Amino acid sequence: MKREDLTEKLLDIKRENGWTWKHIHEEIGGLSPFLITAACLGQMKLPKAQARRAAELFSLSAAEERMINEAPYRGSIPAMPPTDPLIYRFYELVMVYGTTFKELIQEEFGDGIMSAIDFNMEMAREANNKGDRVKLSMSGKFLPYKYYGNDEATPEYGYKEG
Repeated sequence: MKREDLTEKLLDIKRENGWTWKHIHEEIGGLSPFLITAACLGQMKLPKAQARRAAELFSLSAAEERMINEAPYRGSIPAMPPTDPLIYRFYELVMVYGTTFKELIQEEFGDGIMSAIDFNMEMAREANNKGDRVKLSMSGKFLPYKYYGNDEATPEYGYKEG
C-alpha cells in the first residue's frame, strides 16, 4: 500500500460514516485540527498516540497505523498552478502579496524565512453582514539565514542588525 492509498481509504471511511473533520479531530485529539487533517490527507505524520487513536477510529491494520506515523512525502498538489478554485486563491495570494510578505518580514526580522515547520495556524469564522469571512492566523518561527565564511566582525546570522 502507498500513502496515497491510505489517504483514499481514510476519505472513503469518512464519507461512508458521514463524519466531519471536527468529529475526527475530537476522536484523535492531542493536536491542532490542521495537523490532524493534514495527516489524514497524507501531508503530515501523526505521533504514535494519535496514530493509535486514528487506527482505532478508522479500523486500520497495524501496517496502516505505522504508515500514518511515518514522515510523508509532502507537497501533493497535482498541478501547478493549482486548478481547485479555493487552493488557487492561496496561490494567487502568494503571487500578488508574496514579495510584500517577504519585504515586510525581512524589514522587521532580518534576512531569513518564516518556518512552515515550526508553525501554528488557526482558522475562525468571522461574521459579516456582507457575507461571512474566513480568518486565518499563521505563526511561523523566524529562521535567519546563517552566514558562512564570515570573519569576527560579521554577524553569524541574518537577524535584523540594530
